[in-house]
Amino acid sequence: MTTESIDTLVVGGGQAGLAMSEHLSHGGLPHLVLERDRIAERWRTERWDSLVANGPAWHDRFPSMEFPDLDPDAFASKTEITDYFEAYAEQIAAPVRCGVEVIAVKRNIGRPGFHVETSAGGLNANSIVAATGPFQRPIIPDLIPKCAELLQLHSNAYRNPEQLPTGAVMVIGAGSSGTQIADELLRSGRRVYLSVGPHDRPPRSYRGRDFVWWLGVLGKWDAQATPGKEHVTIAVSGAYGGRTVDFRRLADDGMTLVGMTTTFKDGVLSFAPDLADNLLNGDANYLSLLDEADSWVVRNGVDLPEEPEARKVCPNADCVTRPILELDLVKAGVSSIIWATGYALDYSWLKVDVFDENGRPKHLRGITSEPGVYFLGLPWLSRRGSSFIWGVWHDAKYLAEHILTQRTYLDYRPSSKRITETA
Repeated sequence: MTTESIDTLVVGGGQAGLAMSEHLSHGGLPHLVLERDRIAERWRTERWDSLVANGPAWHDRFPSMEFPDLDPDAFASKTEITDYFEAYAEQIAAPVRCGVEVIAVKRNIGRPGFHVETSAGGLNANSIVAATGPFQRPIIPDLIPKCAELLQLHSNAYRNPEQLPTGAVMVIGAGSSGTQIADELLRSGRRVYLSVGPHDRPPRSYRGRDFVWWLGVLGKWDAQATPGKEHVTIAVSGAYGGRTVDFRRLADDGMTLVGMTTTFKDGVLSFAPDLADNLLNGDANYLSLLDEADSWVVRNGVDLPEEPEARKVCPNADCVTRPILELDLVKAGVSSIIWATGYALDYSWLKVDVFDENGRPKHLRGITSEPGVYFLGLPWLSRRGSSFIWGVWHDAKYLAEHILTQRTYLDYRPSSKRITETA
């Protein structure tokens, strides 16, 4: 039985895999995209029902296709996003095989390329692009023992307020996911506690322009990662038409804010006394962007309306001035905990030497020291915009050009004249 061979294998059929497929096709490179479930599966089954994109439709898309029947300044729902990716795969005629899981990739011995073991059999590939993205293995800290009286969910398993048992909810993690889920629960009439750690808090919009526009004109999408700050969470939301995340306003609306969650003992959850500092640092991040935006307007003489209201800060609620450092979950009536604590990478299927001692990919703009192995779709892969839909498209273009260049070298054969002259 002949083993199938392909030039480039792309693992993952989400935004990264589709972007890679488009650029490989433009370069005339034969390739195959394997997706273990369906196209954009995580948008379908690992996100809550009311989720919308964090960026407006004019920005969070691939360059060659707009969202159909959607206001460019609106925020696409998760259904609209999955429909968009399916339509895009059809538009570019992406060679995607769904329902095929990659089990192991190993370098061939004594010949070029890799052997790939999949749930549908084996195949050979000259190049491998790991395009499975950053949301691979949900992280739930080993802090609170599992018990029948307390439901614990990662944010990827949360769907809607009706899913949870009656009672108060503790949301741990105040990035985009945690903040939006906590806000939804509060609006549903739940008692909500939100554990807030260090974060960046950009304005949703300022002086009539969305913050993604400001990051563009200020050159911030092209910024490279700052050591130690690559994983600082960002509190931003497109929900309810797009509003600036304001933790003090959430507290005014009845949400109880607490600091970083630290320990759990005898039914009592403890928090660091850092809530006020975390809010102040988030404010500083917010105000610094407003300052840069104002300077840009003056420097360029652009007529954008002033917005002094944007600099007003709500007074601190009681939970900030007198922070809760311990919470007895039973006495507080907490019946559910939602862990909005991020994800870990899982490349256990990739059996090549391209990882550091902590299991993180070693690469430069997605190119590794192992010839033929590439990474795509990771945060800060090349710059700040790398994990966004449009950003991954540009990263994929760079990698496709590199693969094409390497293929040109490998395909080179000296002319017969040159061989004769050197004989």
